Amino acid sequence: MKKLLLLLLPALILASCGSGGSKKQSEKSETKMENQYLVSVMTVDPGHFHAALVQRIMYDQVNPEVHVYAPEGPDYVKHLDRIRGFNERSVDPTSWNEIVYTGPDFFEKMLEDKPGNVVVLSGNNNKKAEYITRSVNAGLNVFADKPMIISPEDFPKLDEAFKAAAEKGVLIYDIMTERYEVTTILQKLLSMKEEVFGKLTNGTQDEPAVTKVSVHHFLKMVAGSPNIRPGWFFDVEQQGEGIVDVTTHLVDLVQWECFPEQILNPSDVNVVSAKRWPTIISKDEFKAVTNIDEFPDYLQKDIIDGKLNVFANGEIVYQIKGVWAKVSVTWNYKPPVGGGDTHFSTMRGTKCDLVIKQGPEEKFKPTLYIENIKGTTVKDFTEALKTALSSLPYDSLTIEPVGKTALKINFPDKYRVSHEEHFGQVTAKFLEYMKTGKLPEWEVPGMITKYYTTTSGLKKAKE
Repeated sequence: MKKLLLLLLPALILASCGSGGSKKQSEKSETKMENQYLVSVMTVDPGHFHAALVQRIMYDQVNPEVHVYAPEGPDYVKHLDRIRGFNERSVDPTSWNEIVYTGPDFFEKMLEDKPGNVVVLSGNNNKKAEYITRSVNAGLNVFADKPMIISPEDFPKLDEAFKAAAEKGVLIYDIMTERYEVTTILQKLLSMKEEVFGKLTNGTQDEPAVTKVSVHHFLKMVAGSPNIRPGWFFDVEQQGEGIVDVTTHLVDLVQWECFPEQILNPSDVNVVSAKRWPTIISKDEFKAVTNIDEFPDYLQKDIIDGKLNVFANGEIVYQIKGVWAKVSVTWNYKPPVGGGDTHFSTMRGTKCDLVIKQGPEEKFKPTLYIENIKGTTVKDFTEALKTALSSLPYDSLTIEPVGKTALKINFPDKYRVSHEEHFGQVTAKFLEYMKTGKLPEWEVPGMITKYYTTTSGLKKAKE
């Protein structure tokens, strides 16, 4: 069954009712409106809440009319509910108009209609490689949530999609929100201050130069409400295993921080070891997260002794341009009281280590520490650090001693931006690239190298 829905704002309805114009005149007016925008969005199969977060705020360059193409089911309905929530909130409401087509041929219909020039992908990852390839071949830009691919078999398809995008003059860009977290930015900036950090060490397999650990939770709150996940989110054949999902962010940060604006290639990467392990989910826990009473048929393959085994956890140890790195992701059922998702990160330099922690001692807020200070006194190092901080594009940064051998960087809360807000920052950056018609020369090779690393890690873990 196919159907077309239109979610319009009352103001737009009133305007059209009072215009007195003919249908033909209305169509001309709409065409003119669409042509004045840099971007018109087509959201495809929005099964993940990240699809809605792209529209958390309005953008001057983006057409407020967004076309949604999706299969029948609860996923697109939840997406519309989230957009409606943004439109109806009391503070800074948005004014999106969602034009929705549903049916089994939703993707073919999108390619046939092409009412926009940017395809937003954030949902079931099983067909994402196909969606990216076909969108690009149709001359459309792609703005995709991570991961863009979830299997080693899809890597050649993604590689070819980037080549096709270059030939067609369109962009493929994935949504790397973690680049906008303030402690990560400060860690990167300080690692570039040789007078403070020295140089990045190469590390060893047992003590990598760079370590990034991410802990997530299936039961979580988003924008003040419980995040109800679709049942397929627990199917690694549809969502992807943890080692190719969240680690996409971690591998991206390794590249972004350690080799800023450098062109990287898969030949720079040597995956040495990898492992994967499951999170055990009971039927009651599954219901609490999905509102689904029974495990669906597609999850029966993962049921052991009546419980769901989700391979959401993984670790990759690898070398990139000779630097040892480790990335690890863990999914627990729910966070500790007062806590949430956490991030741990270490960069080892010849003069100090830059460490991000987000545990109970930090009240679950990302906090940057300077540890393992070498070659000088803490007092002299502190003076050098003050000078380095004063040159950064942040005000009111302060240094706090932690014991006798470590320091903590404090900064105002105004620099703490929520996960939801990061999507607006990434989208704004994408719009800049759309305006210039190109990505920085290092971005595409970086994305290719990143997905080579994650999919090679999965392959290694399964050996």
